[in-house]
Amino acid sequence: MTLGKILFSGIGGLAASFASMLCCTGPLLMASIGLSGAGLSVFRPYRSIFLVITAVFLYLAYHLMDKEEQRACEPDKPCADPRARKRTKRMLWVMTGIALVFATSPRWAGWVF
Repeated sequence: MTLGKILFSGIGGLAASFASMLCCTGPLLMASIGLSGAGLSVFRPYRSIFLVITAVFLYLAYHLMDKEEQRACEPDKPCADPRARKRTKRMLWVMTGIALVFATSPRWAGWVF
């Protein structure tokens, strides 16, 4: 089932972008609620790696989505339902937007916290 693979890739990109955010925004967030976030700074050297992983996962998700749209599907499969494809595409765009917010958080975190 390719729709599941698309969502898995999107969630992988979202998780990697969240991990890239932890190095810079995580300590600020923890400090704003009164906890120590010093342990989260260990992610700082790996931020660029997490951003690359984010881009790879999101590229894979969009590539699979494009492949899914070009493929003919049997009528009883989930990929034949145009609503499922639209819903998956919408969820992929939402995940991409959230990943973008996470990836750019060091730029805007100082204004928020």
